[in-house]
Amino acid sequence: MKKVLERIKPTRREKIKINKIIKDFYKKIKIKHCELILGGSIGKDTWVHNNHDIDIYARFTPKKYKNISKTLEKELRKHFKVKKLHGSRDYFNIKIDNYTIEVIPILKIKKPSEAENITDISPFHTKYVRKFKNKDEIRLAKAFFRAQKVYGAESYIKGFSGYLVELLTIHYQTFNNLIKNIAKWKSKTLIGDANVIKELNKSKKTSPLIFIDPTDQRRNAAAALSKEKYNLIIKAAKKYLKHPSDLFFYQEEFRIPETKDKITILEVIPLKGKKDVIGSKLLYTFNYIKKQLKNNDFKLKKADWNWNQKAIFYYITDKKVLSSKKRHYGPPLTNKKAVKEFRKKWKNKKIHKTGNKIYINIPRKHTIAEKYIQQLIQKDKNIKTKVKKIKVLK
Repeated sequence: MKKVLERIKPTRREKIKINKIIKDFYKKIKIKHCELILGGSIGKDTWVHNNHDIDIYARFTPKKYKNISKTLEKELRKHFKVKKLHGSRDYFNIKIDNYTIEVIPILKIKKPSEAENITDISPFHTKYVRKFKNKDEIRLAKAFFRAQKVYGAESYIKGFSGYLVELLTIHYQTFNNLIKNIAKWKSKTLIGDANVIKELNKSKKTSPLIFIDPTDQRRNAAAALSKEKYNLIIKAAKKYLKHPSDLFFYQEEFRIPETKDKITILEVIPLKGKKDVIGSKLLYTFNYIKKQLKNNDFKLKKADWNWNQKAIFYYITDKKVLSSKKRHYGPPLTNKKAVKEFRKKWKNKKIHKTGNKIYINIPRKHTIAEKYIQQLIQKDKNIKTKVKKIKVLK
């Protein structure tokens, strides 16, 4: 653990650099009836080495401005080149050196129930997590979850948010205790007052993990978590307990595997917009191609994708070319009425029998996987409307 922490903890140089960026930002932004609050993992002191995201909340006194997003934008544009992002309230990105400052307008509230927007509650999260003394336990948990590719609540990931990982670590107190308990999780895990969970809105109880947010009892902090990511972390926890290793904390670099089978590699340039939205469109495109390959009888052995600025998709299929014809099955012979209708429909085709079913041979539209993928990305509207550009690299 000591070696892991040495690698994942922010360095002194990083701390000095980030503190300077924040201090300089605070000096420039002056808005009446508004205070700047540091949030995110840096604000909670749970950030890890090489984190280049800084979250700052511009907290406005209620009813002082008609539109707090517009007020904030006007002030930011006096000093910085600003990228506006659309959400339930518009918020802003600013690049300074190789750091991204996300500036989010919120309202100053006394308790979470007064929130007009989910982000209004964020300072309560920061305050709650900061009370936990051993932040290194959280850092270990975050590194572990990232390495297992289950970190992030965005809709294209559906994993564990940073805040949820913090809450879980605080709940179980240490990283080791967290992993031991995760390994025991069943198909559904409930953390929080049973009566509070019972009163939750039905839509907030569909996730495999329910964790009542200690800062807001109306909220399931794990509502965005998918069953896939939930099961992956349980599997990883069990593996770690059997054979503990520092390797569990380091994410493997995305690599396209070497294979004797046929591999098709695509380079995808996403549309512009909010990361969560364009990420969802990339995921849709990746899964859509997978589905079409399977629907056209190609044997898909492995597929994966990675997204930095551009996205890379790859699909590994059996190198064997499909036959020029495929069987189109009819009803079972016992269903005489349906058999009669099938024969009538295909009266110009030779009817074959196999076991208790009848079938005809029909021409197959696609026999070579890579040619089919090329056709898909050139012509299919379901793909063309979801990405800016897509091309075959191999």
